[in-house]
Amino acid sequence: MTIEIINRSGQLAPSEECASLLEFAFQKLDLNPECDLNVTFIDDDEMTALHIKWMDLEGSTDVLSFPMDTPEEKNDVVTLGDIVISPLFAQTQALAAGHSVAHEIFILTTHGLLHILGYDHEELADELVMFELQEIIVKEWESRA
Repeated sequence: MTIEIINRSGQLAPSEECASLLEFAFQKLDLNPECDLNVTFIDDDEMTALHIKWMDLEGSTDVLSFPMDTPEEKNDVVTLGDIVISPLFAQTQALAAGHSVAHEIFILTTHGLLHILGYDHEELADELVMFELQEIIVKEWESRA
Protein backbone atom coordinates (compact mmCIF):
# COMPACT_ATOMS: atom_id res chain seq x y z
CA MET A 1 0.00 0.00 0.00
CA THR A 2 1.27 3.43 -0.80
CA ILE A 3 -0.17 6.11 1.40
CA GLU A 4 1.90 9.24 1.04
CA ILE A 5 1.33 12.03 3.54
CA ILE A 6 2.93 15.43 3.12
CA ASN A 7 2.64 18.35 5.51
CA ARG A 8 3.26 21.74 3.97
CA SER A 9 0.71 23.57 6.12
CA GLY A 10 3.12 25.08 8.62
CA GLN A 11 0.99 23.46 11.37
CA LEU A 12 1.50 20.26 13.31
CA ALA A 13 -0.46 17.37 11.82
CA PRO A 14 -0.76 13.75 12.97
CA SER A 15 0.70 12.28 9.78
CA GLU A 16 1.71 8.87 11.15
CA GLU A 17 -1.64 8.42 12.85
CA CYS A 18 -3.48 9.35 9.64
CA ALA A 19 -1.49 6.73 7.74
CA SER A 20 -2.47 4.13 10.35
CA LEU A 21 -6.11 5.24 10.18
CA LEU A 22 -6.13 4.96 6.40
CA GLU A 23 -4.60 1.48 6.52
CA PHE A 24 -7.41 0.51 8.90
CA ALA A 25 -10.02 2.16 6.66
CA PHE A 26 -8.69 0.29 3.61
CA GLN A 27 -9.29 -2.98 5.48
CA LYS A 28 -12.70 -1.91 6.78
CA LEU A 29 -13.83 -0.84 3.30
CA ASP A 30 -12.39 -3.93 1.57
CA LEU A 31 -9.97 -1.92 -0.53
CA ASN A 32 -6.93 -3.61 -1.98
CA PRO A 33 -4.03 -2.70 0.31
CA GLU A 34 -1.92 -1.97 -2.79
CA CYS A 35 -4.06 1.05 -3.76
CA ASP A 36 -2.32 4.42 -3.79
CA LEU A 37 -3.55 7.48 -1.91
CA ASN A 38 -2.00 10.87 -1.21
CA VAL A 39 -2.87 13.16 1.70
CA THR A 40 -1.49 16.67 1.86
CA PHE A 41 -1.89 19.11 4.73
CA ILE A 42 -1.94 22.64 3.34
CA ASP A 43 -2.28 26.16 4.67
CA ASP A 44 -5.51 28.10 4.59
CA ASP A 45 -4.45 30.34 1.69
CA GLU A 46 -3.78 27.35 -0.54
CA MET A 47 -7.04 25.71 0.56
CA THR A 48 -8.94 28.90 -0.27
CA ALA A 49 -7.40 28.94 -3.77
CA LEU A 50 -8.30 25.28 -4.35
CA HIS A 51 -11.82 25.78 -2.99
CA ILE A 52 -12.41 28.63 -5.42
CA LYS A 53 -10.77 26.87 -8.38
CA TRP A 54 -12.39 23.44 -8.02
CA MET A 55 -15.64 24.09 -6.15
CA ASP A 56 -16.30 27.67 -7.26
CA LEU A 57 -16.91 28.56 -3.61
CA GLU A 58 -15.37 31.47 -1.73
CA GLY A 59 -13.24 31.05 1.37
CA SER A 60 -11.40 28.14 2.85
CA THR A 61 -12.76 24.71 3.73
CA ASP A 62 -11.70 21.76 5.83
CA VAL A 63 -11.07 18.98 3.30
CA LEU A 64 -11.13 18.50 -0.46
CA SER A 65 -10.91 15.20 -2.32
CA PHE A 66 -9.65 14.65 -5.83
CA PRO A 67 -10.57 11.13 -6.97
CA MET A 68 -8.55 9.42 -9.67
CA ASP A 69 -9.71 5.83 -10.11
CA THR A 70 -12.54 3.98 -8.43
CA PRO A 71 -12.00 0.26 -7.86
CA GLU A 72 -14.64 -1.67 -9.77
CA GLU A 73 -14.00 -4.85 -7.81
CA LYS A 74 -12.68 -5.61 -4.34
CA ASN A 75 -9.22 -6.68 -5.54
CA ASP A 76 -8.61 -3.84 -8.02
CA VAL A 77 -5.35 -1.96 -7.48
CA VAL A 78 -5.88 1.67 -8.40
CA THR A 79 -4.62 5.15 -7.66
CA LEU A 80 -7.45 6.40 -5.50
CA GLY A 81 -6.50 10.07 -5.62
CA ASP A 82 -5.59 12.98 -3.38
CA ILE A 83 -6.99 14.40 -0.16
CA VAL A 84 -6.05 17.89 1.00
CA ILE A 85 -6.74 19.05 4.54
CA SER A 86 -6.39 22.43 6.23
CA PRO A 87 -5.22 21.85 9.83
CA LEU A 88 -6.03 25.47 10.66
CA PHE A 89 -9.63 25.04 9.51
CA ALA A 90 -9.75 21.71 11.39
CA GLN A 91 -8.61 23.49 14.55
CA THR A 92 -11.55 25.90 14.38
CA GLN A 93 -13.99 23.04 13.81
CA ALA A 94 -12.49 20.98 16.65
CA LEU A 95 -12.96 23.84 19.09
CA ALA A 96 -16.60 24.24 18.02
CA ALA A 97 -17.22 20.47 18.30
CA GLY A 98 -15.46 20.13 21.64
CA HIS A 99 -12.90 17.52 20.66
CA SER A 100 -9.20 17.49 19.84
CA VAL A 101 -7.73 18.81 16.63
CA ALA A 102 -6.23 15.36 15.98
CA HIS A 103 -9.69 13.76 16.22
CA GLU A 104 -11.07 16.36 13.80
CA ILE A 105 -8.24 15.61 11.36
CA PHE A 106 -9.00 11.88 11.66
CA ILE A 107 -12.64 12.58 10.78
CA LEU A 108 -11.60 14.75 7.83
CA THR A 109 -9.12 12.15 6.57
CA THR A 110 -11.81 9.48 6.60
CA HIS A 111 -14.34 11.89 5.10
CA GLY A 112 -11.93 12.62 2.25
CA LEU A 113 -11.40 8.92 1.57
CA LEU A 114 -15.15 8.30 1.49
CA HIS A 115 -15.59 11.13 -1.02
CA ILE A 116 -12.92 9.55 -3.22
CA LEU A 117 -14.90 6.31 -3.09
CA GLY A 118 -18.06 8.05 -4.28
CA TYR A 119 -19.85 8.85 -1.03
CA ASP A 120 -21.41 12.28 -0.76
CA HIS A 121 -23.66 14.30 1.50
CA GLU A 122 -25.76 16.27 -0.95
CA GLU A 123 -28.95 14.53 0.16
CA LEU A 124 -29.86 13.96 3.81
CA ALA A 125 -30.10 10.17 3.42
CA ASP A 126 -26.62 10.07 1.82
CA GLU A 127 -25.24 12.36 4.52
CA LEU A 128 -26.51 10.05 7.25
CA VAL A 129 -24.85 7.04 5.62
CA MET A 130 -21.54 8.81 4.99
CA PHE A 131 -21.26 10.47 8.38
CA GLU A 132 -22.20 7.29 10.25
CA LEU A 133 -19.59 5.30 8.31
CA GLN A 134 -16.83 7.85 8.96
CA GLU A 135 -17.68 7.88 12.67
CA ILE A 136 -17.62 4.07 12.83
CA ILE A 137 -14.24 3.90 11.10
CA VAL A 138 -12.64 6.56 13.30
CA LYS A 139 -14.10 5.20 16.56
CA GLU A 140 -13.10 1.61 15.78
CA TRP A 141 -9.59 2.71 14.80
CA GLU A 142 -9.21 4.88 17.91
CA SER A 143 -10.40 2.05 20.15
CA ARG A 144 -7.60 -0.17 18.83
CA ALA A 145 -4.89 2.28 19.84
